[in-house]
Amino acid sequence: MAGVSRQKQKLLVMEQLFRSRTDEAHAITGNQLIDILADMGIKAERKTIYDDIATLNDAGLNIQTTKIGHSNAYYMGDRLFDEEELAAICDAVATSRFLTIKRSGELIRKLQTLTSEHKAPALRRSVHIENRTKSSGDATYKIIDAAQQAIFADRQLELNLGDSGSDKKKQGRTERVSPFNVVWENDHYYIICRTGDENGGEVCRIRADRISSATVVDEKRVSPSLDEELELRKLKAPLKNKGAAEDLRIRFKNELVDEVLDRFGDRTVIHPEEGDTFYIDAVVQLSPDFWGWLARFGEDARIVSPDYVGEMTAEWLKKIAAMYSTND
Repeated sequence: MAGVSRQKQKLLVMEQLFRSRTDEAHAITGNQLIDILADMGIKAERKTIYDDIATLNDAGLNIQTTKIGHSNAYYMGDRLFDEEELAAICDAVATSRFLTIKRSGELIRKLQTLTSEHKAPALRRSVHIENRTKSSGDATYKIIDAAQQAIFADRQLELNLGDSGSDKKKQGRTERVSPFNVVWENDHYYIICRTGDENGGEVCRIRADRISSATVVDEKRVSPSLDEELELRKLKAPLKNKGAAEDLRIRFKNELVDEVLDRFGDRTVIHPEEGDTFYIDAVVQLSPDFWGWLARFGEDARIVSPDYVGEMTAEWLKKIAAMYSTND
């Protein structure tokens, strides 16, 4: 009965063999495949091998045929990810600050299974990270997952926070918050949330690696007021760092059309207005680079909406003006 059971697994075993042992530089002939299957206790013949390969292709695999000498040989063609894509993903995993070295290694080993055993070793990326240390534990990984679960379920989070005292030792405390966003910024994850009324009911950003643990509790999130919603959106895209993408409407003087097209592309729709201005609607990454570009036009460019971005711009300009105050 064991032989019959193995025979029923033949197609699945063949699929795994093609995925793990073959690529465009490492094909296997029909006879080699028959021998490999025989070593695994699965009987196969040349005619049935041809039929099985045709069945696998019909099921969506991309098994290509080539020649080794005078014999047909077969290998797995296109895969879910090509070599460059897998390499890029592995680099991202290897350099991620919030993943431990152990967790990075585990994920890369899983990614290696998406290519052949001949190419897998090259995915063990050796990336030098200057002046940067990896997280010492898996806590951040789990905390971000808990935050995302709470946001999706519209529930609160109970956080165990570790604040550093004057002796640099962690002093734990527990706080319940209503999470609304998770932001990746400057190599750290932040949870944007509203604290409970017992803690002032303030909107804030809490760095995930300063949280010892996070638990989703069965209590609905507290909805922010209109003023708090504005603060939450500001925290999502702070001026000092590259923030979130936002849909903006910006008004310009007509002589700036070329400058606008250079920045946003030739397909940008120009909306003429009465007088000597036009406006565009564009998705903009809120960052110092953007504000610096906008400020060069002075009074000839203005953010029309949303209001909170205009207010952020005004605050940024006030801070710069204050630096050059004659009173200092």
